Amino acid sequence: MKALRRKRASITASDHPAGTARVDRRTKDLITRLQPGEVAVIDHEDIDRIAAEGLVGKQTRAVINASRSITGRYPNLGPMMIVAAGIPLLDAAGPEVLSIPEGARVMVDGNKVVTVDGDRYQVVAEGHPLTREEIERQMDAAKRQISTELEKFAENTIGYIKDERDVLLDAIHLPEVATDFHGRQVLIVVRGYDYKEDLQALRTYIREVRPLLVAVDGGADALLDMGHRPDMIIGDMDSVTTEALLSGAELVVHAYPGGYAPGLERLTALGVKDVVVYEATGTSEDIAMLLGYERGAELIVAVGTHANLIEFLDKGRKGMASTFLVRLRVGSILVDAKGVSRLYRQRVRRSDLALLLAAATVALVVAFSFSDILRLEVQLYWAKVQDWWFNIRQAIF
Repeated sequence: MKALRRKRASITASDHPAGTARVDRRTKDLITRLQPGEVAVIDHEDIDRIAAEGLVGKQTRAVINASRSITGRYPNLGPMMIVAAGIPLLDAAGPEVLSIPEGARVMVDGNKVVTVDGDRYQVVAEGHPLTREEIERQMDAAKRQISTELEKFAENTIGYIKDERDVLLDAIHLPEVATDFHGRQVLIVVRGYDYKEDLQALRTYIREVRPLLVAVDGGADALLDMGHRPDMIIGDMDSVTTEALLSGAELVVHAYPGGYAPGLERLTALGVKDVVVYEATGTSEDIAMLLGYERGAELIVAVGTHANLIEFLDKGRKGMASTFLVRLRVGSILVDAKGVSRLYRQRVRRSDLALLLAAATVALVVAFSFSDILRLEVQLYWAKVQDWWFNIRQAIF
């Protein structure tokens, strides 16, 4: 009995991350339900940066991954971001963790996943706690293997050209939409890397140019958060709030090959009828760029979109081939705003502050010299100060 009590005491110690479990195979869906202090139970091979930012931003207590968080296929940044934020990451815990009931009390005890029900403790799975040093070693090894992924990327791209060349070369397959792109500048917003910072940096551009605002899924909410209503929303509608869907934007539902469009069911339930359904093998980001290009946009400004090999690999080879090729097609009018928030940060120099102070002093001296009323007010104020000081001295001495 004493041994059991000692075991319980060790398990309930504060150094063991514990909290309410949120369980989902899709990290993107789980993040929408996750609350600060809860434990995220996911099945995410090669955790990407966007997923990691979402988990860190939700202040999750711990992350339990059924799959390997970094396989070595390429140097994905997600695991390092999670661990660097001080969040324990239990890796390769196996499919058993996905059977943990939603809302159950769960605890990470070393390499063990423990469910807690009152005084009952049950070990349901075992994994491997990832440390910063181990992640660094795995990422270094992955960097040396990146050439293999580059070869697979090239093969996948060639295969996509053979199978889907009409999407890239023939505009006849694009959907008919009411939004007029002709001669307009178009801002395409994807909820990707650094999208919030880059949108903030483009505030003046949006206000002065008034581009057509096209949002890809959750990018619609990013625009609404800044006080802008999207003109069009493109995507499978799984990560868009109801507020955005009912904002009045034209809706283009991205259907999977074969015509299945899960987002259409949600819109039907909301009573939204004027919807365009478009079946495509590429990504919603690709559809947005192709629509702008083929419908006569003057310029396409992209925020949060995928632009380099690591980001393509984060998205997966099947999707990244189409995005790469679409970028080749629309490149003549495409401006990528990625990182624009870091391009220039205005700084106030000490010399500028000194100059401003000197200018203000000169202005006061000039005003005082030429204004009899101002001089009289200053003299009266000075007399009051002298009288106040005289009274204080009288009271003290």
